[in-house]
Amino acid sequence: MELFDIVIIGAGVIGNAVARELSRKNYTLAVLDKEADAGFGISSRNSGVVHSGIHYTPGSNRAILNIAGNAAMESLCRDLSVPFIRTGKLTIAASQEEQAALHELKEQGEANGVPGMEMMDSATMDQLQPGIAGTEGLYTPSTGIVNPMALTIALAEHAHLHGVSYRFLHKVIRITQVQDSRFQIESETPQGRSALETRMIINCAGMHADTIAKLCGYHQHTIYPCRGEYYVLDKRLDQSLNLLIYPVPGTHSSGLGIHLTKTVEGNILIGPSNEYIADRMDCSTTSEIMEMLKSEGKTLLPTLVTSDFIRSFSGLRPKLTPPDVGGFDDFVIRYQPACDSVIHVLGIESPGLTAAPAIGKKVAEMAHHILPVSEKPWRPDFPDIPGIYRRPYPASMYSLDERKALVDQDPDFGSIICRCEEISLAEVRSALKRMFGPLTYAGIKNRCRPMSGRCQGGFCMPRIAHILNGEWGIPHENHMLKGPDSVLYTGLLRDGE
Repeated sequence: MELFDIVIIGAGVIGNAVARELSRKNYTLAVLDKEADAGFGISSRNSGVVHSGIHYTPGSNRAILNIAGNAAMESLCRDLSVPFIRTGKLTIAASQEEQAALHELKEQGEANGVPGMEMMDSATMDQLQPGIAGTEGLYTPSTGIVNPMALTIALAEHAHLHGVSYRFLHKVIRITQVQDSRFQIESETPQGRSALETRMIINCAGMHADTIAKLCGYHQHTIYPCRGEYYVLDKRLDQSLNLLIYPVPGTHSSGLGIHLTKTVEGNILIGPSNEYIADRMDCSTTSEIMEMLKSEGKTLLPTLVTSDFIRSFSGLRPKLTPPDVGGFDDFVIRYQPACDSVIHVLGIESPGLTAAPAIGKKVAEMAHHILPVSEKPWRPDFPDIPGIYRRPYPASMYSLDERKALVDQDPDFGSIICRCEEISLAEVRSALKRMFGPLTYAGIKNRCRPMSGRCQGGFCMPRIAHILNGEWGIPHENHMLKGPDSVLYTGLLRDGE
């Protein structure tokens, strides 16, 4: 039976950040995830905001790790070729009551060490964002945006480059302590049961972290799923929003309110809503919330038309506060009582994405304290590999001269697979080469953005199917959207080429 020094359960942004930090040292490492790829859980279903730190109680894990993660994000994204922009954010008060709450946020931000904050009147706010409505605003220039899917995947790929083994489609079902210094982990896989042994377990299972904790004999926390729904707007509106616009959150709210968020690729998000639900796997969207978001969007951006709403999606928060309490609890990052070979990372909701680099370092330090080993050769960025395209943005977002240079290197950069996003054949091939788990359409989309534009795959999906079938030899009946439970094709309409 395989034996690892450390097994991380969960290949979301937190699990991958931990794996990357641990890959600096001479551990044997494995990451288990029940999905077919990194970031297929809650890590990629959010606004992609890198928060400043004004919203969190001074001295809490959320505040400390948010500030540290924000400070580390720019260099991390540069090393991993992930897009990151410091947009700044305005938190807007619309009444005297909200103005008082806004000043409390500023005081809290000062206690947390948030840099560069500034109170603004309506005239000053209008200079930053014409047409903004509000009596007073708090400007936080350290707020930024990142592509959460790109960051999650890049962390995983970098960890894998440095020797971390990833086991996708491994749903952990049993954990047994077989010796004082070893655990046996059993998983369900498409091929049947699988087992391995490890000296240490790090639980980063996101929405299911309490389930994994219970398998380890730790029953102190329960996760309550809270769903937030979003609309994605067309890139036509890219210049409509200069920075992020947030309302003042309510005292007992379980979120930060419905807001407009720029994305690094140029789309705008409206959302999220905020609703406790029973099913921790339910990422559906609802007609009632969509109508509400559409109405809110037209109020905030009066030029919106129906065709600007190109997609909806929802994300889930793994909250540790039940519905009758609401609000927020602190991140739980701790050794299991009486068993310091198990580390639990629970309740990592917002600002989990921002805090991920700092959480990765904190948990790696905790692991090394219990299981010390030596360091090994390690580079913070990716090497240049033929056929692999690693830049923060799709080739279409660079200058004409840069695109011509790419075409000169590889003519497939001039062959367009996705018309909406102008994604080339070379970029799709690069995405396929980067994947070290099952090949899925969602995995391709998350790496290079085909199927993300106005037609949502109507033009590019048949071309991607042809690439998978012809170049990669994957028969159509094995083409998957996200895994074995989402096979896309049942047969052919006609035979032949």
